[in-house]
Amino acid sequence: MPVLKTALPLLLTLALTAAGQTPKSIPDDPIDAARRALDAHPDDNAARMNLALAYYKKGDLTHARQQAETVHQAEPHDIPAAVLLSYIYVKMNRESEVVELLTPLEAGQQGNNEFEYSLGFSLIQTGKVKEGAARMEKVAQATHSANAYMIAGSALLQRGNATPARIDLEAAAKLDASIPGLSTLRGQAAYAQQDMEAAATAFHAALRENPRDFDANLDLGAIRLKAHDYDTARPLLELALEVQPNAPMARMEMAKLDEVTGKYADAAGYLEALVKAEPDWLDAHWELANVYYALERPVDAKRERAISQDLKLRQQKP
Repeated sequence: MPVLKTALPLLLTLALTAAGQTPKSIPDDPIDAARRALDAHPDDNAARMNLALAYYKKGDLTHARQQAETVHQAEPHDIPAAVLLSYIYVKMNRESEVVELLTPLEAGQQGNNEFEYSLGFSLIQTGKVKEGAARMEKVAQATHSANAYMIAGSALLQRGNATPARIDLEAAAKLDASIPGLSTLRGQAAYAQQDMEAAATAFHAALRENPRDFDANLDLGAIRLKAHDYDTARPLLELALEVQPNAPMARMEMAKLDEVTGKYADAAGYLEALVKAEPDWLDAHWELANVYYALERPVDAKRERAISQDLKLRQQKP
């Protein structure tokens, strides 16, 4: 989800203000100008911050990190320097270092949205979803940021907390419904709550934005399959498989569709590939047994049914 790497624009204002500039005063060649300023005053950490920020904006994360780390080492309690360094680490997929960097500095920073954004995102990425999402929700409320609501909602949805996830995702949509991927997430949250009408509406919106959206095609196809609308389900599931040919759930849904429409050989092909790739998937073995019975292959069907029963017993054991 690209939005997760999108930094709040407030960061640039914060860093530049700390360095004694405003965004309008950035020269045409900020890296060259910042480097000359630092050469003239090598001990000026504000000048070094400007150079780090210039590298960051250009996308030169290696040099940005070097300069920001130098400032942080010289002034370990300087919050703007720590926040800029944390954003650089996020861009470099080093979120665990962000947590180590910012956690000792968080006293008194509860209202610092740039600080909370970076720490909240990094907590989510390192598995502390509940704490990270709560921080991100505070940022979203304070800044009216659709991105922050989306990050929180997406994290909660992945954790299985569909109700709070849907609240956050709907809040994001009220602020900016055009964020790429948001419609799909809204559909998935509604789907998780068994609100199929709302889910379908959201998935249709997602497909208008991106007709090859894998998740929207797969989940809308599954909804249509459950509604016995097989003619509509098929092209959706076919496109999902075209986008991700080896996706297990796409194979499973297509196998179910082929089974209910009498294409038993095709269904068997999908399911045989599934049980080979996912030998402990109980539902795949069970569906394959049903298909084998339909194909009048009772020996194979009994074998798959026995595997299903064995897997069920194993899963029930504490």
